[in-house]
Amino acid sequence: MTGTIAVERMDGAAAARAESEFRFVYAEVFGEDPYEETPESVDANFRRFRSQVRKKTFSAALARTGDGEPVGIAYGYPLSPSTGWWNRLTTPVDDELRREDGRRTFGLMELAVRVPWRRLGVAHRMHEAVLTDTTAERVLLNARPDVKAAQAAYRSWGYRKVGEAHPWEGSVLHDVMVLDLRGSGV
Repeated sequence: MTGTIAVERMDGAAAARAESEFRFVYAEVFGEDPYEETPESVDANFRRFRSQVRKKTFSAALARTGDGEPVGIAYGYPLSPSTGWWNRLTTPVDDELRREDGRRTFGLMELAVRVPWRRLGVAHRMHEAVLTDTTAERVLLNARPDVKAAQAAYRSWGYRKVGEAHPWEGSVLHDVMVLDLRGSGV
């Protein structure tokens, strides 16, 4: 696909207004192999999305073509001290890695680009947009080890694997990856 892709950074209120676009991209990307999300799981994700966008620290990015067609989404927020993210690891990690204070770690909840616009740098631009104003020391995400393109992108951006987890009940095993932002210029 050619043409200009605009990436718009959004706060929670703006993302809530664009929920249909976020949902469209999410359903298309995560409905394909190997994710194979069902309409019910998409609905469940967007029930969570509606509460996530209400967080003051929520940050999102929406990528669109010049004519407004949504092509990619990214969003997340800093993890609270009571986050359950670290509790899902299959092998415990040390307490210092697990420590959360509500500002230390930005949790990247979703990052997705529709097929025709992949490998054009759209994901990286959205990733940078979401993190523009973060004061977090690091970014945390879960990534499926069998999705090689995503794994390669995350590693090229500086992420490192710190463990493995089943992020939700019944999920396949995911790599838990961390990007250190201190001194990275992001």
